[in-house]
Amino acid sequence: MIDLRSDVKTKPTDLMRQAMATAEVGDDIAGEDPTVNELERRSAELLGKPAGLFVPSGTMGNLVGLLALTWPGQKMILHQEAHVFRWERAGLTRIAGLMTHPLPGAYGAFSPEDLEGAIWEPDLHSPTTGVVALENTHNRAGGTCLSVAQTRELCEVAHRRGVPVHVDGARIFNAAVALGVEARELAAPADSVTFCFSKGLGAPVGSMVCGETDFIDRAREYRKLLGGAMRQAGVVAAAGLVALEHELPRLGEDHEKARRLAETLSGLPGIVLDLRTVQTNLVRFEVRREDLTAPELCRRLGEQGIKAGAQSDTEIRFVTHRDQSFADLKVVCGALREILKGE
Repeated sequence: MIDLRSDVKTKPTDLMRQAMATAEVGDDIAGEDPTVNELERRSAELLGKPAGLFVPSGTMGNLVGLLALTWPGQKMILHQEAHVFRWERAGLTRIAGLMTHPLPGAYGAFSPEDLEGAIWEPDLHSPTTGVVALENTHNRAGGTCLSVAQTRELCEVAHRRGVPVHVDGARIFNAAVALGVEARELAAPADSVTFCFSKGLGAPVGSMVCGETDFIDRAREYRKLLGGAMRQAGVVAAAGLVALEHELPRLGEDHEKARRLAETLSGLPGIVLDLRTVQTNLVRFEVRREDLTAPELCRRLGEQGIKAGAQSDTEIRFVTHRDQSFADLKVVCGALREILKGE
């Protein structure tokens, strides 16, 4: 099967499996796992932050970061289609106790002017703004990137008003590759940043939270509170180290695969796709036909050995990743032409 549903569907490489089998381990809760310690050190270095914290998932990473930056009852400003708002089971309200203030914005980015207006002046009756959240790359916008300049400008607005900024950087290395910059440049203006090992980097599990040392100390306490503290976690951290060494250099290949898929789709009848959104490894498009829905298209692709998932009656997201070859993508493009154009 050719799986286009998500880059979390990748299997560990042989190098990852070997590293996991031979990893030196210890008690991570006590700070005694050398492999976890090295992964945290290396990750923080890549993001240009003093410290890192290894967590089981990106959802937990975002949540411990928000808990460490805010107090219950504060307001959180974020994009109206943010992953932490749409896809993380409302942990930011249920657990962190934050009120949300969603903002609109093209290609996943709200404007500095809208952000300025959303940070209310202190008032006895209103919540204070506890954090601003950015997302890079932006999932619902189609994998679009926030540039260094955009990130810096938004952070300057927030910091001028005394508000910290958290970056959900699940695929921040994809953004860095697409923009031709170092990931640390994208993370530099922010107070905290997360990224996932199990998405574009292809490891089986785990995410990282990076920031100042005192922030990471607080986040570590919240990781324990949420049940995310691990013991001999070096077994899985070893795969993350392999991912940082061997998977970062090849992320551009995934972007090229996505571009080829998008260019094929854009020329097919009944497909609505904004090529400007195809900046990394995600391709979001709509099926606007009377004879075919998005779920039906996915079903027909499945009959040809291609797994895809509809996100509504009209919307589909394809995700390219390491486990697909360029030959696989030719098969997918051929199947799309056959189904949608009758070729």
